[in-house]
Amino acid sequence: MVRIGIEERRRRLGRRHRLATSCQAADPVEAAASMVVLHATDPATVHLSAAARVPGSDVALTERALYDDRTLIRMLGMRRTVFVVPTSFAPVVQAACTDDIAVKQRKLLVKHLVEAGIAGDADAAGQWLRAVEESTATALSLRGSATAQELAQDEPRLRSRLAMAEGKSYAAQPYVTSRVLFQLAAEGRIVRGRPLGTWLSSQHQWSPAQKWLPSGLSSDLTADDARTALARAWLQSFGPGTTADLQWWTGWTLGQTRKALVAVDAVEVDLDGTPGYVLPGDEAPEAEVEPWVAFLPALDPTPMGWKDRGWYLGEHKARLFDTTGNIGPTIWADGRIVGAWGQPESGEVRYQLLEDVGRETAAAIEDHAARWTSWLAGVRITPRFRTPLERILSQG
Repeated sequence: MVRIGIEERRRRLGRRHRLATSCQAADPVEAAASMVVLHATDPATVHLSAAARVPGSDVALTERALYDDRTLIRMLGMRRTVFVVPTSFAPVVQAACTDDIAVKQRKLLVKHLVEAGIAGDADAAGQWLRAVEESTATALSLRGSATAQELAQDEPRLRSRLAMAEGKSYAAQPYVTSRVLFQLAAEGRIVRGRPLGTWLSSQHQWSPAQKWLPSGLSSDLTADDARTALARAWLQSFGPGTTADLQWWTGWTLGQTRKALVAVDAVEVDLDGTPGYVLPGDEAPEAEVEPWVAFLPALDPTPMGWKDRGWYLGEHKARLFDTTGNIGPTIWADGRIVGAWGQPESGEVRYQLLEDVGRETAAAIEDHAARWTSWLAGVRITPRFRTPLERILSQG
């Protein structure tokens, strides 16, 4: 069995994740494809992740790919998370992950409708939900595009309230609006378009999927074939990885994960005593790249690509992750995390190193911080999920 050590794994990141200067992507679509997908739970992450991999890119370039050329699409995917996906690959994500999520979320929403007294039993709640969905989809089709608030004006039942966590200190009565739109999006019937406001906004216009993408998100792929394609793409970008890594990243069952690894003929390798996998023919060492540093945003796909992160994270987890597993802004050097960055109210990029990186690397990091300050041009990024060291660096 071939052994692939930590240094080799780190070397692969510079090239495959487009972080070494000589290996960067030509445009945001190529950047996204090199990572399979870009995280989009926090809207700023999409633009910062692309800018870290595409020399000379700006917000307008990524927005053009998303909203004009539509070569990228924002959609629900792995682990019930929102991602930006190359449009050509979106049907794979839909069939491999999102379709299953839609089934589970429909059952959960029906349960919540019954608990809120909107319907007497599951059958009635299911009928109510279908009627509201069809009415909402029709209203959206007539408008062409619309906000959630506009759709609620057209379909008043969207203003029905759920009863969440009754009797708890965190009890809430949210409108059903977002859940219905979530369900329609998960089923590939509607898509998120332009944001309302700046590129930092998490509120979007909605459009019918067929209007936004004439071919929609459906395909002839079976779920098994789609999972095979997704596993192959993940191994190309993130391999070697373990079964647990792939299962966590996709949100699949253990059985689905193992079946996909068999289908791609994954080759078992030794990750310093832990079994891992690569694609056939990918056992050989990666070609050397020049020394590199990178400033990556919160939830960037590189640090969020594996369940086991010790080989690039070291002892820094407590300061860089929140309590639910979301990573903050990080500084990388040659395939490992060496620090973190944040922005105080004044807007400049402030950073802290967590280990000695040597004079040349420290100078490169200082230069990158100045370049990011210039790129952001006074725009202050506050991550949706705050982490201990990012909070400290953002004070003042």
